[in-house]
Amino acid sequence: MLTLSHDDFERLVIDELDLLPDDMVDGLDNLIFVVEDRPEDGSLDTLGLYDGVALTERGQYGFGEMPDRIIIFREPLLAIVADLDELRDEVHVTLVHEIAHFYGIDDDRLHELGWA
Repeated sequence: MLTLSHDDFERLVIDELDLLPDDMVDGLDNLIFVVEDRPEDGSLDTLGLYDGVALTERGQYGFGEMPDRIIIFREPLLAIVADLDELRDEVHVTLVHEIAHFYGIDDDRLHELGWA
């Protein structure tokens, strides 16, 4: 299993976010990205999670709303890769997948598009 400190992993996630196309990230309003070691249940099965209300499901979304979150889980991602290049690829795919959920794209459609 690849090892990477929390800070180094967080920097890698930020670097991958910076590489995403502008048209994908420009519409991300009231959303924060968080790195956590593992999901609450302690499993290594979940690589990322969108915690919020998709744009397609929102009614009135006004001032003062708590931000939605995209959580990237460090330990599950490290457990499935052999090196930094694989980690970058997996983080990239995980970010795209969770951002797609923000935009209202479900897992079935993501599978069709090759992102799940």
